[in-house]
Amino acid sequence: MARHTTAASSHATLGLWLALAALVVVLDQLAKWLVVGHYPLGGGTRITAFFNIILAHNTGAAFSFLAGAGGWQRWLFTALAIAAAAFITWLLRAHAQQKLFSFALSLILGGAVGNVLDRIMHGYVVDFLDFHWRFLEPLFYRGHFPAFNLADSAITAGVACLILDELLRVRRGR
Repeated sequence: MARHTTAASSHATLGLWLALAALVVVLDQLAKWLVVGHYPLGGGTRITAFFNIILAHNTGAAFSFLAGAGGWQRWLFTALAIAAAAFITWLLRAHAQQKLFSFALSLILGGAVGNVLDRIMHGYVVDFLDFHWRFLEPLFYRGHFPAFNLADSAITAGVACLILDELLRVRRGR
């Protein structure tokens, strides 16, 4: 009986992690839908002295890597994201009881799926968060950090949580 309860608990926990990933996808796609419906490409609104909401299309990967590659990169990045999603789902199933690790993977999974949906539907990823500071001018045009979206934010937060999880695991092992 205890084995059945543990398996049921593990499946329920996996369901919660997948629900978190789905929530990230829904919030990301909703935000992108609102921005696409409100702004023309390149249009935007100044929110603060260092933050704008804009509409940008990214045919590449992070920091527009391979953006001008001619179109093949769309399918490469889509395939990589689908493979990563499958691997992450397998990891979630195997480690559903590890809370911080699974939280991190859920954020990464939701972000990856959110961006792959854009690539499949549009051929590019919709970006809309534009932060800019003068101290970034040596690195980025007019100090504007490359535009990003909620999926990118979830992936970044997930990676930060993975690093924290590993640091905590190493510390516990000492």
